[in-house]
Amino acid sequence: MTVQDTPTDIDAFAAAWEAWHQLRDSALAHEHGFLAVTGLHWPTSDPQRFPGAPGTWSSGDDGVTVVLEDGEELVIDGTAVHGRHTFGVIPERGAVTAGWGDAVIEIAKRGGHDVIRPRHPEHPLRTAFTGTPAYAPDPRWVVTGTYTPFPEPRPTTVGAAVEGLQHVYDASGRIRFRIDGRTLGLTAFNGHTPGSLMVLFTDATSGVTTYAANRALRIDAPGPDGTVVLDFNRATNLPCAYTDFATCPLPPGENRLPVAIEAGEQIPHERKPIAQ
Repeated sequence: MTVQDTPTDIDAFAAAWEAWHQLRDSALAHEHGFLAVTGLHWPTSDPQRFPGAPGTWSSGDDGVTVVLEDGEELVIDGTAVHGRHTFGVIPERGAVTAGWGDAVIEIAKRGGHDVIRPRHPEHPLRTAFTGTPAYAPDPRWVVTGTYTPFPEPRPTTVGAAVEGLQHVYDASGRIRFRIDGRTLGLTAFNGHTPGSLMVLFTDATSGVTTYAANRALRIDAPGPDGTVVLDFNRATNLPCAYTDFATCPLPPGENRLPVAIEAGEQIPHERKPIAQ
């Protein structure tokens, strides 16, 4: 991908980025998006109630179980549920949701642990959201690189936004590219669509203008010769940049870039220090 230095091309590039940026913010601001999460709860074998959710919750070999009291109801796949319900064993990074009035209760597994996350549309983090600050799009930050797959996927353990939690991802290969004359590299994981890639990274802007813990970049499938395009203008925050109720992965150690990538989403307004 190249962007020519003509007004038409630059305007089209900026317009495409703006549409992408607005779509990102719209997903965050969805009535049951991550900004609606009101708590992060860890069920155990001892039944317990959690704020923002009905019933008494526990976790065991057969998965997460809820016991609803008289007058309490969850809606699962369009069916009203009362009394005792077992959700079954949820796979790692999987999730199911149950409706409760205008809220939903997310039941998920992260880092080998079951989690419960209520999502309420009226949560102030969501209702006060005004959008994510970002660098202005600049074609300079569209970089061509080369992807080299590993002979076999490499299980890679990384930290998490929650202290003590770990995630394991299969690293599929390495990406090499150049910025300002420097050769840099990133370990890549598989993306959400077949053949695509995803990298987690930090750089010299992290903790200054961009979120300190992590940044993410999705990359289209490599070409036949391994060519990939890294559009750092589309580097994104993960949910933990906005809320403490996220379990986001941290980048592998080798993905800490020693240059300033002045592109993409910046520290959310919700995380910026309040001026004295």
